[in-house]
Amino acid sequence: MTSPAHTEFIPRWLRDLERLLPIRPQFVVSGNIRDHFLTPLNSAQPDSALTPAPLVRALWTTLQRQDYRFLLIFDPVEGLRPYPNEPETVALATRLFDLKLQDGFMPMSLDRLTGVMKRLTRMREARCALLIDFASRLTRHPDQLSVEEHAFFLAAERLAVHAVPIVSHPAVVTPIADAGKAAGGANAGQNKPRFNPVLWLLNRPQDLPSWFALDNARVESLNVALPDFESRVVAASSYFTLFKATETASAEERQAFARVFALATEGLPLTALSDTAQLADRQNIAHCDVEDAVQCYKVGALENPWKKPYMRERIYGAAEFIDRRVKGQEQAVTKSVDILMRSVMGLTGAQARSGGNRPRGVLFLAGPTGVGKTELAKTLTQLVFGDERAYIRFDMSEFAEEHAGARLLGAPPGYVGFEAGGELTNAVREKPFSLVLFDEVEKAHPRILDKFLQILEDGRLTDGRGDVAYFSETILVFTSNLGIYSEDASGQRVQNVAPDDPYERVEARIKGAIVDYFKYRLSRPEILNRIGDNIVVFNFITAPVAERIFAGMLENVAARVQEEHKLRLEFAAAAREQLKAWCVSDLSNGGRGIGNQLEACLINPLARALFALDLQGRSSVRVMELSKDEKNIVSARLE
Repeated sequence: MTSPAHTEFIPRWLRDLERLLPIRPQFVVSGNIRDHFLTPLNSAQPDSALTPAPLVRALWTTLQRQDYRFLLIFDPVEGLRPYPNEPETVALATRLFDLKLQDGFMPMSLDRLTGVMKRLTRMREARCALLIDFASRLTRHPDQLSVEEHAFFLAAERLAVHAVPIVSHPAVVTPIADAGKAAGGANAGQNKPRFNPVLWLLNRPQDLPSWFALDNARVESLNVALPDFESRVVAASSYFTLFKATETASAEERQAFARVFALATEGLPLTALSDTAQLADRQNIAHCDVEDAVQCYKVGALENPWKKPYMRERIYGAAEFIDRRVKGQEQAVTKSVDILMRSVMGLTGAQARSGGNRPRGVLFLAGPTGVGKTELAKTLTQLVFGDERAYIRFDMSEFAEEHAGARLLGAPPGYVGFEAGGELTNAVREKPFSLVLFDEVEKAHPRILDKFLQILEDGRLTDGRGDVAYFSETILVFTSNLGIYSEDASGQRVQNVAPDDPYERVEARIKGAIVDYFKYRLSRPEILNRIGDNIVVFNFITAPVAERIFAGMLENVAARVQEEHKLRLEFAAAAREQLKAWCVSDLSNGGRGIGNQLEACLINPLARALFALDLQGRSSVRVMELSKDEKNIVSARLE
């Protein structure tokens, strides 16, 4: 028998199999079948240390405890082979089933496999089992069978109905069997009736014909679930030595490592722990940085740029860098820098017991149009990732209909485009270290907004194909114009805040409108709760700020002229003042309005004038005068 200390770590499906062998002749095993499972390191000593092992070995350890002598494994590519691959076992299986092995396998059609199943269910000389691996690939479609396939499954169903449990009479006593008898374990229940079972290894139960197990109590379904926390702790302990500088670690440090490793891999198979440990071994990751190793495994990256020394150097000058591009929004700059520092220091979600999977930062930018919300997102991308074009942007006005959500996550199975995946999940898997911008989020359908709940809380999203995208290394930025306008008693749209309102009033009204929208109009306060205190309200563009924006844009125009034509662009004082007066006279459209005016009042007339001018030999050009004609078209006089 298995040691009581180990019983709790044996997967449920294996315990059920062991319990049902006397009353069920066939088993449909599906789910997490390609994982590893905790198994005694020495199969002849069930109380030995546990180690993660593939399904076949874990299955064989369970069968061996019930006096089974060997396991036949069939797959559609190689054929049939006996397991374990030991001389005595192979010889016994070869004799009892008349196997003609070639390189350890016997090629086999479905018709010959039917004969093997018949012989197996009646075999009395030795307990044995048949595992049909890759059973999901036996047919092209489970409900569109060929004549041969239908005959095969019909024979298997008939065998399940008519099979009877048998008492084996061992043909050969092996040294392993003797050891089991002496220990009172492997062969202790030799004379108890049990079936010689057929086990179907499937990705999904639906991969077998729908009629095969329908109302058939002789075919038992076993679901292979993901490992629980305690199983992950035991598995994590076995990988401790693959992490750097583990020789001097204390027992307490090893225990803490195992628990942290298990927490960080919640929802993952044991193979993920093995792969993460191999990654840590190759990258020389210390055991105290196991969470970083898990994050790198999840997002498919070997290195985490958030942990690089240059990232801290960039953040030191972040406030000044942002202020050069987003002018007059001190509150937004401060909040953004706080989030970046928190992300670099690894303190995102530190108030929660397990917050390591949440996005690195979340910003909800609200305020009037043209005040720098999208520009701030670009600036943060430039600051953190070195290229402002590296951000992932979604215009949420394109997702106003509920069915548009399929674009983000991918179509469900069976629908057109299912195999393509989702735009959002694909983009994040491709660029796990990125800023994701959801522009004008209030224009999306409320059902689509529900998708953000899982992202904000767990940092993960599963697309229609079942693939998981991890957002734990991203910065999420939402922009919104909520609160700028409201409806009066007659339903007319009126301005809720004005440019001459003090910032405190603007902030209070816009935040109030956001709360009202999520809590009462959408009835989704949970979204607002997960955004938390990361709502940043932008102020209207004031006259002093408008002049700074104008000056910055003018520098951009001069830089472009220098870049394209190697000319230094200069302005006469009167021309510059006239241009500024035109550009900042109306601030209702914010910085974007200033840019539009600059294009109409300078860039267009400048392009016409340069086009007509002989630039050969020139090193500079000076705008002497800007004037409007009766059609309000601006002309420029250059020298």
